[in-house]
Amino acid sequence: MTHEQYARVPEDIMLREAKVGHQVLVTTLLEPREVSKSDLSALYARRWNVELDLRNLKTTTGMEVLSCQTPQMNEKQMWVHLLAYNVIRLLMAQAACKAGVDPRGLSFKHTVQLWTEWTTRGLCAAKDNQRLFALIAQSKVGHRPGRIEPRMRKRRPKPYPWLKTPREQARRHVQRHGHACRPK
Repeated sequence: MTHEQYARVPEDIMLREAKVGHQVLVTTLLEPREVSKSDLSALYARRWNVELDLRNLKTTTGMEVLSCQTPQMNEKQMWVHLLAYNVIRLLMAQAACKAGVDPRGLSFKHTVQLWTEWTTRGLCAAKDNQRLFALIAQSKVGHRPGRIEPRMRKRRPKPYPWLKTPREQARRHVQRHGHACRPK
């Protein structure tokens, strides 16, 4: 936020609290006649798609760890990932339109795998896009209303410490002192 944007933020914000099921939702949508509790609940449930999209952007496209050394190159790498994500979503939207299904019902990972295989075999999407769209539309994800996933890692990290010094310095340290004992 710039200083000007921060200065324009009001001192107080009026909020509405609504209990829906077992959850208390807090919103700036103040008028219950305009936005009902059920509307708020549906909007809250749609947030799951946002979480899935972020997960797909990070894990499926390989953006979990940015590998560049400068902030400028990391920014470029993020833009490339966003471009790739949008290309995959465009393919999904086109396939869904041709098949007459909801794009959210198609598998993102399946589309990435198909596109990767398609391009590595040298197939041209412009010539044979109907076949590609049909293959993308084949893999549908199940309807999962109210799905909740725990925010935990399934795989535990390796029991090695983080590399916090330059690699050359760490190598010299290992040569002089040997590797640290592994925790049990």
